[in-house]
Amino acid sequence: MDNLFTLPVMFVILSQILPSSPVTVSTSIPVVEVHEDQVARLSCEFSTENDEKPRIEWKKTRGTMSTSPDFVYFEGEFRRNFRGRATIKGATVTLEKVTQEDAGEYRCEVSAASDSVQLGEANITLIVLVPPQVPSCEIPSSAITGTEVEMLCSEPHGVPAVFYIWYKDKKPLPVHPLNGTYSINQNTGTLTFKSVTKADTGQYHCEARNKAGPPKSCEGTHMEIDDLNISAIIAGVVVVCLVIALCTFGACYAHRHGLFSRDIFRNTTYSPPPEEKQQDFKHTHSFML
Repeated sequence: MDNLFTLPVMFVILSQILPSSPVTVSTSIPVVEVHEDQVARLSCEFSTENDEKPRIEWKKTRGTMSTSPDFVYFEGEFRRNFRGRATIKGATVTLEKVTQEDAGEYRCEVSAASDSVQLGEANITLIVLVPPQVPSCEIPSSAITGTEVEMLCSEPHGVPAVFYIWYKDKKPLPVHPLNGTYSINQNTGTLTFKSVTKADTGQYHCEARNKAGPPKSCEGTHMEIDDLNISAIIAGVVVVCLVIALCTFGACYAHRHGLFSRDIFRNTTYSPPPEEKQQDFKHTHSFML
């Protein structure tokens, strides 16, 4: 009988000595990925020590440089553009028709005023997937053998960030070629030839990819590699040398024959017209008496 009596007493004593669990907040899916116009479920589970009706708030950070987040759910209602397309069950929020503006970092906060630990929170990242669009490509139509050639490919809209694959004559180029004549940066979309040869002639195009949707490609451009015309360069140099030689010979010839001498100009003097004499004037004029 004594043992039966002491059991309840020990239970009461232990319950007073051992504290119960304070407010705890967690999420089963810390990173949520959805496509545009789809439904996003931001899970938030909590438990409290004593408070049966804790205060629940949802906030969205504006960015890494901001210290004041925006309220999503506050004082029992949704705010801003979440109103009318978001619902809450417990502390879990469901968003309808998500857009790129919804992407970001969210924080679920649960406040229990009567608990020993009064505040708990959980962070959720929402990523809104965007398939790649047609990338813009910069591919030269011609180049000279031995020169460096760089091709560019860019698609900034895809989420997550796209990676790039280059094609020559509709066949993918290896990222790490055995001969090492070119290099590909799949993150920036750059294809660089250190020194092009005739073998690099062909049609090139770029493809942008991510997990959000089908890949997209730019239109192909044919690049022609031409040999350096050594004969034409030599002929041009010879012509220039001949012109310079002829000009020099002409100047020397003119100088030798005195065409540039100042004496030609010194022997030339100015002679004023002769004055009319008085008698000449009388003979050449008639008077009426």
